[in-house]
Amino acid sequence: MKKRILILSLVASLGLSFSGCSDYLDSDYLFDERMSTEDVFKDKDYTNKWLARGYFFLADNNLQDVCSKKTIPFNFADDMYYGDENDGYKKWKNGEYSESGLGNNSLNIWQNAYKGIRQVTILLNNIDINKEFTETELNDIKGQAHFLRAYFYWILLRTYGPIPIMPDEGIDYNLEYDDIATPRSTYEECANYIANEMIKAASMLPLTRDIQNISRPTRGAALALRARALLYAASPLSNGGAPAEVQAAMVDRKGNPLLSTTKDESKWARAAAAAKDVMDMNHYKLYVTGIKENGDIAYPTTLKPQKDPDNHFDEKPWPEGYMDIDPFESYRSVFNGAIGAYENPELIFTRGHKENQGGERINVMAIHQLPRREGKGYNSHGMTQKQCDAYYMNDGSDCQGMNDMYANRPGYENPLRYNINPRPTDLVKEKELADYPELGPKGVGVCKQYTHREPRFYASVAYNGATWNLLNASEANDEVKNVQVFYYRGDPNGYKNTTYWLRTGIGIKKYIHPDDMSNTQQNNYDQGRMNQSKVDPAIRYAEVLLIYAEALNELTGSHEIPSWDGSRTYNIKRDIEEMKKGIQPIRIRAGIPDYTSDIYEDQNKFRIKLKRERQIELFAEGHRYFDLRRWCDAPNEEAAQVYGCNAYCTKDMSDVFHTPTATPSLPSIFTLKMWFWPIHHDELKRNKELTQNPGWRDPE
Repeated sequence: MKKRILILSLVASLGLSFSGCSDYLDSDYLFDERMSTEDVFKDKDYTNKWLARGYFFLADNNLQDVCSKKTIPFNFADDMYYGDENDGYKKWKNGEYSESGLGNNSLNIWQNAYKGIRQVTILLNNIDINKEFTETELNDIKGQAHFLRAYFYWILLRTYGPIPIMPDEGIDYNLEYDDIATPRSTYEECANYIANEMIKAASMLPLTRDIQNISRPTRGAALALRARALLYAASPLSNGGAPAEVQAAMVDRKGNPLLSTTKDESKWARAAAAAKDVMDMNHYKLYVTGIKENGDIAYPTTLKPQKDPDNHFDEKPWPEGYMDIDPFESYRSVFNGAIGAYENPELIFTRGHKENQGGERINVMAIHQLPRREGKGYNSHGMTQKQCDAYYMNDGSDCQGMNDMYANRPGYENPLRYNINPRPTDLVKEKELADYPELGPKGVGVCKQYTHREPRFYASVAYNGATWNLLNASEANDEVKNVQVFYYRGDPNGYKNTTYWLRTGIGIKKYIHPDDMSNTQQNNYDQGRMNQSKVDPAIRYAEVLLIYAEALNELTGSHEIPSWDGSRTYNIKRDIEEMKKGIQPIRIRAGIPDYTSDIYEDQNKFRIKLKRERQIELFAEGHRYFDLRRWCDAPNEEAAQVYGCNAYCTKDMSDVFHTPTATPSLPSIFTLKMWFWPIHHDELKRNKELTQNPGWRDPE
């Protein structure tokens, strides 16, 4: 009888029966007949099906990078919120979920990730049995398996912090259960394991994929995720900067710390070098569109570029400047389905547009953002005043009154974080419309605090009075195209004591295409009139550039770091010209002038600007929730009162409506248990070496 070695998710025991010594794989979910390990992996088709099962777990809604409120609300931190028929958001923000609750989402993330790890590890340990694949095909399959295994561990690490790393050779399930109980590895060990797995993957994966395989990883995807994991490992939470109460509670059974107690600057250098590995591939670039000379209301004429007195971006063509691109359409098109994944040079990795069993899609995000009456959407994903204020003016300055509600609050002491000049509250009049071309022809009645903002603002923010194009509207059904939508009390999309309305009076346009409409009021989640399906931006080049700039800024010395394949050695240090290679392309594509020299020269000032750039550029992409934690900013930022427009005001009180007001229905709190998600009690009972996360209860 052959001995079967499998990696077990002891923490997610998979429902396997451990009685007896069978030489069959528990693979009946894939095959009609019971098959031995050798039978499966000798066969080319069965091997491909086995690998496909790994992708099945990655596509689970609980393991997504970008998602709406429907499964895991990681997209909702201090920047966006949702409001609807239940108190789900309140429970989410107040941490009112238990170690065994929140719809079992905590258990589902843990179990599905470890199921995926088990799946691809079995493949890696048996794939060489197969003689039907060419060497190139065999390497590709192995590379995909290494990538998937690392990605599953990455999802676990970002969610729970340090987790058990299972042996690559698998675990003999014939051993006593206590003998295979596995403790949590340290954060550094987890990050290094992920980084090393991604090096293995990169050495085997191809540079590109054809259009049929666009959701499979490439070499760049492996190297980019490696950079992200190393960035997190270098960040304060895991690199000597965690609050004392977190540090003290995050230990293994023997009391050993799982988070580093001392800062190691070289971790930042490793993250920078990892990002440079991707940049030096010279394969990815930010997506841009050319100037539109004669536009219309849905695809407006490109606005005259703003002057850049220091770097003259306005006088240089892309990529050195923005004189010949359309910043608004460039940014908008990356997310709204205007371009497919295969056509997007910025997209490094995507899960695609459709998850298992027809589950969540980015389209579901869009449905929850579309206006209720005009767009037939749910009108329930909204933006906070903090996020609205983060966007720059078109000349690169701060908007008047930026974060004035937080001035001098902890974390906001630096003047770069707020602006105390009075906010405009007057509205654009018909005779003034020509002075505000960014609003389009339907800008009358818009508050002037929403004028002259940077292009990413208009691609992302559904401010009061913004125009929704809704080009799929049917006149035969009395539907309207290119309509202004207001959120005043009593307006169709404003407060009316009904379920669907924006609590802050500020909506979201990111992911919305001019064609987008929904049929949800007639048929739940019918997406028949949505634009072509949008793909999730799981990893895009803009993030890699921001990783490079952030990591370089944190250095005080010089570090010699080898490239991922050892072919060269980087000299990594805080070099302003190198930092500009990370941040300037983001600013140029956004159509706004560069930072002044004093920002680049001051580490603290640049850090503030970098965090803000991530807040803007990566909005609604699943980063903010985790960024606030790795920076150790969450206690200040997430606990700060949510502000927005005074949504209870009618149009005749427009000045009061546009004065930032605390939103009482959107609670803000941050406690010890909110640093990491709870480990489900079932898992703690299964693995005697496993320890609970700070602030959460152990099983009784």
